Amino acid sequence: MTQTITYPRSAPAIEQKVANGRITWTWPVILTVIRLPLFGLVQLLIAGLFWLLGRSQAWEHSIAWWSLVAVIVNLICLWLLYWRLNTEGFRLRDLYRFEREHLKQDLLVMVGLLFIIGPIGFLPNVLVANLLWGDPMMGQEMFIRPLPLWAAWLGLILFPLTIALAELPLYFGYALPRLTALSSRWKAILFTAFWLGAQHCTLPLIFDGRFLLWRLVMFIPFALAIGVVLHWRPRLLPYFMIIHWLIDLPVAWMVLSLSLP
Repeated sequence: MTQTITYPRSAPAIEQKVANGRITWTWPVILTVIRLPLFGLVQLLIAGLFWLLGRSQAWEHSIAWWSLVAVIVNLICLWLLYWRLNTEGFRLRDLYRFEREHLKQDLLVMVGLLFIIGPIGFLPNVLVANLLWGDPMMGQEMFIRPLPLWAAWLGLILFPLTIALAELPLYFGYALPRLTALSSRWKAILFTAFWLGAQHCTLPLIFDGRFLLWRLVMFIPFALAIGVVLHWRPRLLPYFMIIHWLIDLPVAWMVLSLSLP
C-alpha cells in the first residue's frame, strides 16, 4: 500500500490544524522575525570572544565572520523547524520533498520563472548600491573579507548548504502558508517577504546607514516575487532551494578566494 504524504506546506492540512487550534499565530510570527535578532546576537558573541582575546576593534573583526554566523543561525532555525513541524504532526523531510508526479511540468515552469525572477534578484543589488555610493560593488566590499583559511573552507561548504535548507523553507515553506490560513494571502506574503529582506540588515551588522538601507532594499523585490510564486505553487520550494544554493555558493567562494595565501 502506498503511503499518503501530508506535506507540511499543504494548505488543506494547515487549515485543518488551524481550525482545531494546533497551529496558532505564535510560532509562524516568531520564526518569521527571529533570524534578524539571531544574526546580530551571534555576531555579538563572536565580537565578545575577540574582545576577551584582547583584539582591538573587536566588532570590526567580527564582520568578516558573517558566513559562519549564518551557519550557526541556520542550524538553530533548522532545529526550530524540525521541532515545530513535529509538534504540528508533520515531518521536516517532507518540506523538502519533490512531488514527482509534477516533475516535468515544474521543471518547465522553473525555467520560465528564472528569466523573470533572475533580474529581480540581481538588479536591485547593483542599482541601489550605485544610487547610494556611486559604485555598484561598494556594499559587497564592505562585508566580503578574508577569513582564516579553515573558516573560509568551512563557510564554502556549510554556508550555501545550510542557508538553502533553512531560509526559504522557514519563510515560505513554514510561515507563509500558516500566516495565510490565519489571516489573508497578501498580508502573509508582504509580512514574510519584508522580514526575509530585513534579516539581511544584521548579516553582518555594520553600523552604517547606507549599508543597512542597501541590505534591506536589495532583497525585498526578490523576496516578494518568490513569495508570490510559492503561494501560487508551493511544490516549487525544493527547486528554489537548489537555486538558492547555487546563488550563495559564489559568494562563499569570494570569501575563500580572498583568504587564500
